[in-house]
Amino acid sequence: MSCSPSLAPIEVLDSLAGKTLGELQALVADMGEPVFRAQQLHHWIYVKNARTFDEMTNLAKSFREKLAQHFTIGHLELAEKQISSDGTRKYLFRLSDGQLIESVLMHFKDRDGYSICISSQVGCAVDCSFCATGKLGFKRNLTVPEIVDQYLYVQADLGKEVRNIVFMGQGEPLLNYDNLLAAIRLLNQSAEVGMRHITISTSGIIPRISQLAQEKLQLVLAVSLHAPDNDTRNQFMPINKKWPVEQLIQSLQDYIRLCGRRITIEYILLAGINDSREHAHRLGQLTQSLKCNINLIPYNPIGQDYDFKRPSLETIEAFKSRLSRYGKKVTLRMERGTDIDAACGQLANQASLNR
Repeated sequence: MSCSPSLAPIEVLDSLAGKTLGELQALVADMGEPVFRAQQLHHWIYVKNARTFDEMTNLAKSFREKLAQHFTIGHLELAEKQISSDGTRKYLFRLSDGQLIESVLMHFKDRDGYSICISSQVGCAVDCSFCATGKLGFKRNLTVPEIVDQYLYVQADLGKEVRNIVFMGQGEPLLNYDNLLAAIRLLNQSAEVGMRHITISTSGIIPRISQLAQEKLQLVLAVSLHAPDNDTRNQFMPINKKWPVEQLIQSLQDYIRLCGRRITIEYILLAGINDSREHAHRLGQLTQSLKCNINLIPYNPIGQDYDFKRPSLETIEAFKSRLSRYGKKVTLRMERGTDIDAACGQLANQASLNR
């Protein structure tokens, strides 16, 4: 009786994307190379956006070959790229363990440069009823290299500088706090993305908001409020039962006091649920104590099996008009990438053939 030979485990090479300059210096020293090689590597990875070692032409060929034997620049594998009629690009990435995540590249004609929407987790545990990602459930946190390489890969693919990063992709960023902060610092210090051009969007993880306040970073905090009262918010955001509206507002007041930074309140408009005249006035009153802007987001469809609908344009404009009377800057989020399921709330790791 013959036995089939056992398959050797697939070796996953260590990723250089996600390593700090100090870590690269230790790495090249262990390889017996002069320390200045670390600065060259760092520049090729974070500034020149090299995706292969062959591109690093000022490194000796022998050193490049040695690097290729033990390391990869990043672990992301492109499973599919879709381009919307409005130019938005959605990237479906396969990770080294086979899990999938998505990143979205956007460009607005009236704004400066490109923006990338980055994922922080595989799936999401928060399970907001209007969000497709929540239907996936939570799989795991992304590592620092997996977070950072989304930016590096997309910028290299675009061939242009991406100036703005928003953590509004899959997952709740503040539930992957340590990796998120390490990635943000690396993107700021190594990839040279200005801290004021980085946005963290959260559903309201109060302990982590308090922890973030102590960091006193000059980034933008965006909070997915989506309702001005507990009864309404409980209908579609289960997290509100743990951290209700009044506690969330208090934590935001403390954050603003400590950081001195204006925050963004995000408010999805759901027809017949949170878009009434009364909701607009309650929201205006609730946010009076906050140094904030308010961003209104008309609901983006995530399938026919859900009871949510987008309000009419007339209702949206009326809501915005009433809310604006309370003295806050109120903006309406421009719809981008809806035709490829790349808009807010639509990310569900679906390839085009499976949609």
